[in-house]
Amino acid sequence: MRYFLDCEYDGWNGPLLSLALVPEDGGEEFYVVIKHERPLTDWVERHVAPYFWTVPEPHKHDPLDTHEAAELLSQWLAGLDEVEIIADWPEDISLFCRLIMTGSGEIVRVPRLTFRFVRLPGFSTARNSVVPHNALHDARSLRDHFTHLE
Repeated sequence: MRYFLDCEYDGWNGPLLSLALVPEDGGEEFYVVIKHERPLTDWVERHVAPYFWTVPEPHKHDPLDTHEAAELLSQWLAGLDEVEIIADWPEDISLFCRLIMTGSGEIVRVPRLTFRFVRLPGFSTARNSVVPHNALHDARSLRDHFTHLE
């Protein structure tokens, strides 16, 4: 099964703020907002933070710390044997991998994962998203565009 990934984060190399995985087949989606400790950069405060909760139920919940988010992601992936994760920005893959690492030499339980970075010249998830700079809506936009190309 293929899943499309999008993340929002606070500036260049900044901390993860939200993460979404959207399945190719339109099935159950994953979306989480992460607690953040420091003030957000001005751009993120204006263009990302206001849209965290512009998602349907059951995706609305209190922000989670990274360990809680990693455990929730692990539970959501439970039962899958192999997952291909597609992203159009390399930092999204990096943030996903950092999230599932919970300590020195520790990782939450995940199935076999394959990551694919796809460069889509001329395409922007934010420009094509129903709610730009919301990870869930942007991941849906990526899925729709990518599957349309095939």
